[in-house]
Amino acid sequence: MRLLVVEDDVSNASFLEKAFRESGHNVVLADTGTDALALALDEKFDVIVLDRMLPKIDGLSILRTLRAEKIQTPIILLSALAQLDHRVEGLKAGADDYLVKPFGFSELLLRVEMVAQRREELGDKNAALTVEDLELDLLSRTASRGGAHIDLLPKEYSILEYLMRNKTRVVTRTMLLEHVWEYQFDPQTNVVDVHISRLRKKIDDGHERALIQTVRGAGYKIG
Repeated sequence: MRLLVVEDDVSNASFLEKAFRESGHNVVLADTGTDALALALDEKFDVIVLDRMLPKIDGLSILRTLRAEKIQTPIILLSALAQLDHRVEGLKAGADDYLVKPFGFSELLLRVEMVAQRREELGDKNAALTVEDLELDLLSRTASRGGAHIDLLPKEYSILEYLMRNKTRVVTRTMLLEHVWEYQFDPQTNVVDVHISRLRKKIDDGHERALIQTVRGAGYKIG
């Protein structure tokens, strides 16, 4: 999974980054509320681990803003505030879970995996993604456009799913490398461009309107 970890304490942030990476997850760190909010609004994460007490913008304000913007990324709120009223306040603001400091990393990891699984199960109730006449069936892992089946290779399917889940946003090559291949390539590699080119032919050839767009100097978007 790709995680956004928001923690202003340098030592704690370093520990969490190392522990999550050793558990097989990609981690993006933010140490201020301003940076965290910008990242959460602009990029796609599977789970956000959010400290409540932050400089510039506090965690509750970030949480309320994201939910107001209809961003439903699972969020675990971390706080030293342990009273029942504090926990209720965090959950009412839109947190999926609330973990009181100090905590063991194994518990945090379990909670991250649980909220991600719950969100995935909820997503299965609406198990299709659509962009105009393009449809991706998440259960059968098949694609069609205008009712015609499109034969996709596994990586092509993964790229298309990621683009469609982020259909209102520009997806960078780095984001595709991290989410589809799940590890870092040489930044000069053209593997993304090659796969996008093949996918574009399958999706757009023979149709009046091209859905997969290149955003010069930024990446790709669909729609």
